[in-house]
Amino acid sequence: MTPAFPEPSHEQAVAAAERMPLIDALKGVAAQLILLHHLVSYGPLAEAANRLLPALSGWLYDYGRMAVQVFLVVAGFLAARALAPDGAPAALKPLPLIWRRYARLAPPFLVSILLAVAAAAVARGSVAGDMVPAAPTAAELLAYVVFLHSLLGVPSLSTGVWYVPVDLQLYALLVALFWLCGRAGEGRRAALALAGVALLALASLFSFNRDAGLDNWGLYFFYAYALGVFAWWLSDRARSPGWLLAVAAVVAVALLLDFRLRVALALAVALLLALARRRGWLQRWPDSALPGYLGRISFSVFLVHFPVFMLVSAGYVRLGAAGDAADVLALLFAWASATAAGAFFFRHVESRRRWLPAGWRAAFSAGRR
Repeated sequence: MTPAFPEPSHEQAVAAAERMPLIDALKGVAAQLILLHHLVSYGPLAEAANRLLPALSGWLYDYGRMAVQVFLVVAGFLAARALAPDGAPAALKPLPLIWRRYARLAPPFLVSILLAVAAAAVARGSVAGDMVPAAPTAAELLAYVVFLHSLLGVPSLSTGVWYVPVDLQLYALLVALFWLCGRAGEGRRAALALAGVALLALASLFSFNRDAGLDNWGLYFFYAYALGVFAWWLSDRARSPGWLLAVAAVVAVALLLDFRLRVALALAVALLLALARRRGWLQRWPDSALPGYLGRISFSVFLVHFPVFMLVSAGYVRLGAAGDAADVLALLFAWASATAAGAFFFRHVESRRRWLPAGWRAAFSAGRR
């Protein structure tokens, strides 16, 4: 049976004409891997999964979180397309751009945090362990509003909440760099931008990313973001593919020095995007509604899946169902409910701006990918 997807609005229909199905598919798969990684990592459902499917659960626990590299590389790829599609940044105003990015991320993120607080209040007392966070203070909630919760060491209210402020940091770094390059003469902007992104990427790859204590800072992940930027710039057919090989060679040297699977995966994603754009696949493949839809709702799924897991875990414990069949049903219900909640959140929160102030609606639309 063909899945029944929500009818698109006029704005969504216009945006769909500019979509890149391969990117949607990558994001959709990545979001599902992260969802499954968290399902086998926290609470009583994780215990059930580890008992029923130890090999698969172990693989998802060890490697599922690596899928975040897809989002980092794709974010850099799309940022380069929007800010400097030909490699030469134009003169731009950094603060309005950064504000627009914040206004794009903050409303759905903060709604998801409130959902997580409410879900934790329901689950608290039923689910043991560290799955359910303590109730936050007003100061802690304020730290989430200004995207400083990770840097200030505020207790996590949901999984993956570190990613959203890191996304903003990475975008702000790129905008600031392009702003500086844009102040130079037109003939020098492209070379300066290339050099600036390359230097920050090298610093990230060979220094910052090797210190796990820096993983709440954008520079820790800038290598992946930069690989996305280079994937866009160097996928132009007018450029020699030798430049892509040079980027891959530099990353290979970094991996020989200190092998990190996340770095190898980021390189693979970047090369795939570059090859797809050069060959014309990017906007034609895969020609399927389901991967595209999962990609469109991927950010919403990422935001709301853990509050759903807390609620399902609380129900699982309170019902006290026993046996393998009950455990399988609970795991399938948790996965399906999280995906469905992401679809609902996408349609009624992430894609809706009428409930926002007018200034936020404009910024939201301008910052939408």
